[in-house]
Amino acid sequence: MTNPMNTSPLNSRAGRREWTALAVLMLPLLLVSMDVSVLYFAIPSIGADLEPTATQQLWIFDIYGFVLAGLLMTMGSLGDRIGRRRLLLMGAAAFGTASLVAAYANSAETLIAARAVLGIGGATLMPSTMALLRTMFTDPGQRAKAIGVWSGVMTGGIALGSVMSGLLVEYFWWGSVFLVNLPAMVLLLVLGPILLPESKDPAPGRFDWLSIPLSMAAVLPVIYGLKEIAAEGWSVRYVVSITVGLLFAALFVHRLRTTASPMIDPALFQGRGFAPSVVLNLLSTFAMMGSAFFTTQYLQSVLDKSALEAALWALLPSVPIGAAAPVATMLVQKGVDRAYVVTAGFAIGAGGYGLLAFAGTDSMPLVLTACGVLAVGIVTVMAQITDLALGAAPVERAGSASSLLETGAEFGGALGMAVLGSVGTAVYRSEMPDSAPEVARETLGGALAVADRVPGLATAAREAFTSGMQAASIAAVVLLIAAAGLAAVSLRGISVREAPAEDRETVSV
Repeated sequence: MTNPMNTSPLNSRAGRREWTALAVLMLPLLLVSMDVSVLYFAIPSIGADLEPTATQQLWIFDIYGFVLAGLLMTMGSLGDRIGRRRLLLMGAAAFGTASLVAAYANSAETLIAARAVLGIGGATLMPSTMALLRTMFTDPGQRAKAIGVWSGVMTGGIALGSVMSGLLVEYFWWGSVFLVNLPAMVLLLVLGPILLPESKDPAPGRFDWLSIPLSMAAVLPVIYGLKEIAAEGWSVRYVVSITVGLLFAALFVHRLRTTASPMIDPALFQGRGFAPSVVLNLLSTFAMMGSAFFTTQYLQSVLDKSALEAALWALLPSVPIGAAAPVATMLVQKGVDRAYVVTAGFAIGAGGYGLLAFAGTDSMPLVLTACGVLAVGIVTVMAQITDLALGAAPVERAGSASSLLETGAEFGGALGMAVLGSVGTAVYRSEMPDSAPEVARETLGGALAVADRVPGLATAAREAFTSGMQAASIAAVVLLIAAAGLAAVSLRGISVREAPAEDRETVSV
């Protein structure tokens, strides 16, 4: 039976039902984050089986992230209108169905289409899970703990995805990396209607259909351009792509400011702490993904580890993440100004990059320690500013607020790989000897591919790459120190704002 009613009284404490529901919500979140990297080891097997062209292989890998990034804002706003639980369950059904199709795809085209649908499902699941946390945990302290769990699962899932794919491909066929999604999605579809409350904006206004293509046209060209710059280097067409995206972004913002019923309410940014949280979240993912650009190559190409060995070693820095968010939350609850905690998180992250700047060509313990320190700092930041942003947003706009944070994170990750990757690549190319083959002067992978024909080339390339990583790390230290200063100034004295009494939404149980 469905009973519309007002939200629970402010500061009411969640019980066993809500914490059990949190555990259920973490399953789809874990799988969505894992799907970012789950094809890492499966691509060679897929290539042998389906024989995709080079372009098709790129789309098999990238289409998921592109669709997810492009639809986050649309799905966040849609959840506020039709109900976050309803959208979550619809997304789970789509994600599970697409996983089944992908597992048994008999052509590259089918697999690309299935990965696109997985991206659509992921775009519904990510903001819905975060928005439901805002609904279920109205007590600020409990919500902070729940968001800490959310942040840890999200970060850990990306690292776990590559390892999971390696193990599954080692013992099963490549389709198994998709089949692991099915039990979790079935469990969500069964338990979700029982444990999760339905919530939505009771007066959302008309849905702005024009904003869907505008938002996608704003997000996708920029993400594409930044990722290609990170992978291929600077090119006119990638700069043009970013420029086109920024032009559409300006049109999208104009649409939001002028239409009577905007997809994303600009008033969200008037909430004290919300706008700084979006910016600081972008900077935190900039730092996290920028480091991943180097450390994954370092473990494989500099230290000459196999892909699976590198992925297993890369799990070690994730171990301390579990303690970072709870400790930060405890400090805030004991009265430490959130601005100081976030500032400290960025400072710790800068310390991690500082350690990375001292890495040599045989410094695996130092690199792994640096990654662990960086992860602790960034997860501390992400958990606190996510909690602040959701607390600053009216509860009926929780889906939109969540989608803005996630979209900013996508931009930050792509920007981190592009900017820091460009710094590292520039240093690499400047330090490679002029006598090296052209392909070797472009990338470390290219150098190692022809190293057997040029004595000393592999050593020179590894040293040049490590120098590039050191330079990029120094640049990241400067950025994170600046981010720490921004956090100290912009967040000082801001506490979590609960929605005022008149901010109500429809909740069904």
